[in-house]
This record gives sequence, structure tokens and C-alpha cells, in this order.
Amino acid sequence: MRAASSGAVRAAALLVLVLLVAVALRLPWQGDLGIHAATVERLRHHLTDPGNPLVDANTPSPYYSPWTVFLAVLADATGVGTFVVLKIAALISLTLLVTGVWRFVGTFADPSDEGAAGRARRGAVTALVLLCLLFLWGTSLFKWSGFLGLNSLALTVAYPSTFALGASFHLWALLRRALARGAGLPAFLSLGLLWSVILLSHQFTGVVASFGVAAMVAGARPWPARAVWGRLVAALAVGIVVLTVWPYYSFFSLFDATGLEEIHRPLYWNLPGRYWLLLLGVFALALRWRRDRRDPLVVFFALGAVMFAAGGVSGHYSWGRVLPAALIPAQVAAGLEVFGAGRRALRTAFAGVLGAALLVGAWTQAGTLGYVVPHGDLPRPLADRYKAPWRGYDWLTPWVTYGDVVLAKTNPARQIPAYGPYTVAPGYPDFFLPDEAARNGAVAAYFAPGTGRAARLAVLRRYDVKWIVGYRSDGGLAAGDPALHKVTTGPRGQILYKVVSGRG
Repeated sequence: MRAASSGAVRAAALLVLVLLVAVALRLPWQGDLGIHAATVERLRHHLTDPGNPLVDANTPSPYYSPWTVFLAVLADATGVGTFVVLKIAALISLTLLVTGVWRFVGTFADPSDEGAAGRARRGAVTALVLLCLLFLWGTSLFKWSGFLGLNSLALTVAYPSTFALGASFHLWALLRRALARGAGLPAFLSLGLLWSVILLSHQFTGVVASFGVAAMVAGARPWPARAVWGRLVAALAVGIVVLTVWPYYSFFSLFDATGLEEIHRPLYWNLPGRYWLLLLGVFALALRWRRDRRDPLVVFFALGAVMFAAGGVSGHYSWGRVLPAALIPAQVAAGLEVFGAGRRALRTAFAGVLGAALLVGAWTQAGTLGYVVPHGDLPRPLADRYKAPWRGYDWLTPWVTYGDVVLAKTNPARQIPAYGPYTVAPGYPDFFLPDEAARNGAVAAYFAPGTGRAARLAVLRRYDVKWIVGYRSDGGLAAGDPALHKVTTGPRGQILYKVVSGRG
């Protein structure tokens, strides 16, 4: 690639990173941000015994991870608000991701390519790989935590999944270097510790990280010596010990979790529209496979693709969360191939096609600009691609205080706990909550049109409900019922009612 083209790639990557930093500081809310904010809220109030993050129940939760514990300690030490801490988390995670990609890409560099020219080349390769990770997807927008498309990352940059992905790139890079150098036992033990932190912080990304570890070992050249295999086993043992003794939840009980399949079924929808640009990455992997049958990126891709396909065939749709294990190596391979060892004519042609694909991907996700540029200032074509983030429920905070129980339907229940209150039913499936079905049934019964007044009041008493949030059309007790007092109306027409004690 010519110097001018390399400079353009670095400039484009820098602009995208500036955009992501600006997004992190704005922290748009359109997804699961509420449960992560609620997790930090519970931990900062009761670090050693936080209870359930969403409902008033003393249960463990997989959201209490080393990462969220760190954020809670940071919040408590600095006194800043939870959403400010999440902005800090977003910046840390973004830094981890970029530096992790830098280190991982560096492990594929030619050892003889040193000096200023080598550093410049590595910078250009890293920039191109970052652009591939963000834009080499498809022409149908898709967002899900653990998936690195620009639009998805903009909405999930503060999530534990982004921290876990950034840490995973560091893990793979450190492992490749440890294998290449025959590093000592302490280095491998630290890798085992890092692996466990990733698994505890975001379990699905932990599976992706584990597939990557397996691929880096399988693709190591030369093949690891017997002593190195012993160190790998020791690293695995350290990781398992940490997973076993983690006090906030039982990691291995997650293997018995049920009820996750239907919510993950959309991961298998519209695959061509979401990922067709990634065929360039598959082509790059095929070239790598021709050169090396044990290429680690090829092995990584194969593991992820087989697991994803098995989930679709068997109906275990939650296995679809492992898809980044196929996407990431293909995207990395596409970026590396432009600077690879193949014939110059082929590399030049591939670079041209890849550049066009990245432009298509960037245009598809251009609506992300709307998270930092006022909607009215966007050109019409960009404004049409922008989807406004959620408004949030900060309008409740003058009245609803930490620990109060609020009765609301599912969508509000996914956001309200972010500000400190609990809801009657969790907004997300909760494997560790034994009365989850009863709580969901109670909320449904309260709002159901055929439920009598006495039954509705019984729900309020059973869960010590202090507030109700809903639209007039949601149902429930009549607006003029003596058990309710209208407090305020939110920006979207939802009404906050205070439950009046002794008026049942």
C-alpha cells in the first residue's frame, strides 16, 4: 500500500476513534445500559452483599464481575454519579480495545520489519484492521453487545462486553508472544488470571476469548514444547480456581441456565444482509489457509463458525453469541492481507475491493453521527439513518428514591433500576431469581383488564410497591382510585403514581 493510502487509512481510523470518544462522553441509551448502571448502583451501596440488581431480592447475579466491582469502587472513591462512571468505563474499554488490536496485529508482523518504517507500517495495518472490525459487516444495521460494528459499539461501548473484548485482544496477543518466546510460568499464570476475569465479566465474550486462546495455541509455530504445555495447564488451573471462588455468583451454575434461546433467536435472522461484506474476510482467510493449514485466524474462524452453525441447527440460539469468534478473525485477516506476503497485484486488487466495501459499510452505519451531532444539523440522508436513543427515566428521581419498589411493564423495568429503585419484575431474564415467573405474572395480572381491584391491591402489598409508572392505556387501577396519587407526567406521557398507604 502506498504511503498516501496508508496515511488516509490512519486518518480515517483516527476520525472514527474521535467519533467513538465523543459518543462515549454522550453515552446514548438504546439497549441494556440500564442493567449495567443498576449493577454499579447496587455495588456502590452494598459492595459485599449487593443483592439482585433489578428487584428487591437477595440473590446472586452474573452482572457482579471484577469489572463492575472495580467501577463501583471507583464510583465510591470519587463520589461521581453512576452514569459518569459508565462514561469513564466506556473510555477505558475503548482504550483497551484499540491497544489490544494494536498488540494483536503486532504479533503478525514480520520480525525483521523494524525501525521507523516498520512502526509506520504497523500503525497503518492496525488502523485498517480497526476499520475492518467496525465497518466490514453488511448493509443491514445490526447491534448487539459483543459485536464490534460501529453502530453497535456506539451503543455498547460502556458495557462489560466491550471491556471483555478489549481484554481478549490483549490476552491473544500476550499468549502468542508467550508461546513464541517460551515464557516462564509467571507469565502463563497471569494469562490464566486474565482469562478468568474476561469470563467473569462477560460470559459470552469469555467463550469467544476461549476459542481465540485455543486457536492461538493450535496455530503456534513452532509447536509448543512439553514444558510450555505444562505452563498452559497451570494457567488453565489458575483460571478455573478464580472462576470457582468468585464470591458474587456461581460461574459454573450458568451452564444450567434456561430460557435464553428465544431472546437470542434474532441472532440467526437476515445473515446475508448483516454480514455479506465479510465475504472479503473469508477470502482472506482462504489465502491464509493455503499458506498455512494451522493459521491461528483460520482455526479461530472455524471454531466460531462451527459453534454458531451448531446453535442454529440444534435450536440453542444462545450459542449465536459466539459469532464474533468467526467475525473477528475474518475482519482481522482482511486488514492483514492488504499488507501481507501475497503477490503485489493481488494485494492491490484486494485493497481496492476492500476499500469499496469499507465505504459501503461506513455509509450503512453513518447514522451513528447522530449520537454526537444534533439531528437537525445532519444532512437528510444521514438523518434518515439515525435512530434516536431512549429518553431515560431521570424525571422520576425528584420523587422516587434508592431502594423504592416501582411497578412497571417490561420496557420501563429495563431502565428504572439504573437510577436506584427496584421494579417488581426484572426487565431481563434472571436465572438466579427463583420467583421470576411469579413476579412476571403479578405485573401481568395487575395490568390485565380482567383483574379486580382487590387482586391489584394484593400485588401492590405483596411486593411493597411505592410507585407505579405507566400510560393510561396500560391498564391497572383507575387514575382516580383512592389508592393512587398522581405525582407527575413524563416526557412521553407516562404517569408516575404514588401508592397511598391505607387507602386499599
